[in-house]
Amino acid sequence: MSELLIEVPQEFHGERIDKFLSVLVPDCSRNSIQKLIEQGNVTINGVSVNKKYKVNTDDEILLITGELKPLDAEPENIPLDIVYEDDDLLVVNKPRGMVVHPAPGNYSGTLVNALLYHCKDSLSGINGVLRPGIVHRIDKDTSGLLIVAKNDKAHIGLAEQIKEHSFTREYNAIICGHLKETEGTVNAPIGRNPKDRKKMCVTMQNSKNAVTHYKVITEFDKYSHISLKLETGRTHQIRVHMAHIGHPVAGDLVYGNDKRSAELNGQCLHAIKIGFVHPIKNEYMEFSSNLPDYFENFLNKIK
Repeated sequence: MSELLIEVPQEFHGERIDKFLSVLVPDCSRNSIQKLIEQGNVTINGVSVNKKYKVNTDDEILLITGELKPLDAEPENIPLDIVYEDDDLLVVNKPRGMVVHPAPGNYSGTLVNALLYHCKDSLSGINGVLRPGIVHRIDKDTSGLLIVAKNDKAHIGLAEQIKEHSFTREYNAIICGHLKETEGTVNAPIGRNPKDRKKMCVTMQNSKNAVTHYKVITEFDKYSHISLKLETGRTHQIRVHMAHIGHPVAGDLVYGNDKRSAELNGQCLHAIKIGFVHPIKNEYMEFSSNLPDYFENFLNKIK
């Protein structure tokens, strides 16, 4: 498998994604591009789209190419912690260690596998067969609240709120060290790390603006418990921003190297609150979740 990060030239603004990619990537036919899109191997600004999507000049397109296989996600009877559910959407409290959707190396045991069993055919199809219902994602080792769309109308309405930054996403994290200010904002663009394509970094090249607001809850000897609010939703945004200002998230050995918190086996980061206008009922809804055991246990240890 290989990844291509593509920017949209001005002359292609408004072109269908499948036609645009078939022109820019001559090794792939339009039919092959459409199959990649169906499999969720094409994302725009981190979100999968359908083949009719029309590209914009400020879009960041990630194309994952390789052997085309008729992949599909299978329903699996995996328990879900459902915080809210109606005919159009549900809010799920994802446990740490669960991958959101199938991808190379993780085709079972994901949130999507569980959703397919729970919702049957009632999931939006905008993100293809491997990401049905998935409007936004959180990392495997990040716990907390996710919203899932049951139909395309709900999906589009929620995706528009995310794009317009009116979608509330709050997190709690334990970070290394103490921040200079008790509250503040990190405003630094994020893009792919040119030296390691699996990682993100603060960069001016092929990047997107990224804004994270933070507030200190409690300070400990060598750590701080903080609250964060996302204004944008870039890949690994909180982890990259905290590492960028010298205070990586505890347990995050990808962007930090704190050996004491390595026992966490992943970042101490929890999506604690989510808020949005219901795309069908047009009512504002907000949900919160308790800090999970791994988070509370580490808090008790560093107190």
